[in-house]
Amino acid sequence: MPIKKKSGSQQNIQKPKAWVIAVDMGYGHQRTAYPLRYLAPDQKVINANSYFGIPKKDRDLWESSRKVYEFISRFKRVPLIGELIFYIFDKFQSIWTFYPKRDLSRPTYSLKENYSLIKKGWGCSLMDDLRSKGLPIVSTFFTPAFMAEECQYNREIFCVVCDTDIARTWAPLIPQKSRIKYFTPNQRTTERLILYGVPRKNIFQTGYPLPKENIGGEMEVAKQDLKYRLINLDPQGKYRQQYSPLVKKYLGSLPSLPNHPLTITFAIGGAGAQFGIALNLIESFKGELERESIRFILSIGIKEQVKEKIIRKITDAGLTEHLNRNIWLLFSQDINDYFFQFNEALRTTDILWTKPSELSFYTALGIPVVMAPTIGAQEEANKKWLSKIGSGIPQSNPKYAHQWLFDLLNDGWFAEAAMQGFIEVEKMGTYNIEKIISELKT
Repeated sequence: MPIKKKSGSQQNIQKPKAWVIAVDMGYGHQRTAYPLRYLAPDQKVINANSYFGIPKKDRDLWESSRKVYEFISRFKRVPLIGELIFYIFDKFQSIWTFYPKRDLSRPTYSLKENYSLIKKGWGCSLMDDLRSKGLPIVSTFFTPAFMAEECQYNREIFCVVCDTDIARTWAPLIPQKSRIKYFTPNQRTTERLILYGVPRKNIFQTGYPLPKENIGGEMEVAKQDLKYRLINLDPQGKYRQQYSPLVKKYLGSLPSLPNHPLTITFAIGGAGAQFGIALNLIESFKGELERESIRFILSIGIKEQVKEKIIRKITDAGLTEHLNRNIWLLFSQDINDYFFQFNEALRTTDILWTKPSELSFYTALGIPVVMAPTIGAQEEANKKWLSKIGSGIPQSNPKYAHQWLFDLLNDGWFAEAAMQGFIEVEKMGTYNIEKIISELKT
């Protein structure tokens, strides 16, 4: 599965329409910004916590929060004490129960603390730098949006929601008076923001911004990839026989043979908390990998040390000869190149195995998700959402994945999950966001 090299821009160069801002704390907010980068000057996403020229005091504030999150995410695996520490930490970002519907606009302690730092000037240097070009801001994290408003940024401010449900910290301190507008991925986040006090006129339910290269202008790419995927996900033909009219309605006729071997992609995640699962899967799938009956893609990211550990495990398992044959590692020191590789690999991915992060929305491409254990309230909400729409399958013991995964495969469960994701989830979020930004008055 050689990854095609990029040959220049994949989109037409266009006049910049917005500053696109993310944070490089994990991959979620950067991944959300990646499909929107063509809106930005030089097609570059600005990371609010690490951009060139960031004042030291601003960088230190961001860095302390990043280190705390990554440490606690990894520490969660420590028996007893790790779970306790993470529980306390997670209480500060918990999502209140949705029912009964009520006024949830009262700000939390952590939100007040966030604003107190901003009122002291945190982030205003960045906003001063951006102000001169007169472009609106599209931020995939709430803090830069708050910074822009508090620092009196002179154009429109948009915030892209990248989870299926969100905590109070996503909405401004006094949402009724805020001019921040939101792009939401689903109905629940729209309704949640309203409960938090955000005016309905400030919410655009666009869908999550998925990469155009995986969709196509009229969804032709996503449909074509799903046609081949269904053949691999339904080896006994049970799903296709039972739901033939549904498949024909959405996809038309299917090919007789797949264009790639059964492919499982495992995403380790930015904090590396899923590293242990990856090791178990290498061992569990050893027989299938030796027979080359499956292709296994390990999505490592940008951390060299994680890559080295994975290669050592593959070597210890006696599978070195299968590297770059039916075991592929997605790794790059450049985050944009990593996202490019990942999106390219998804086109022939049949099963995506990941914790239910922002990657949950990629089920819209017709990819079933095996849900690894969650980290935090947002991922727990994403897990419930995937289960509700029927495109997420809970992870069983990864040591025995070579048994239970193929049982589910032969019964057609993965094929059903793939179709459910494709049918139920909005796919055109990137196009919808671009349209709204393009229609703004200059």
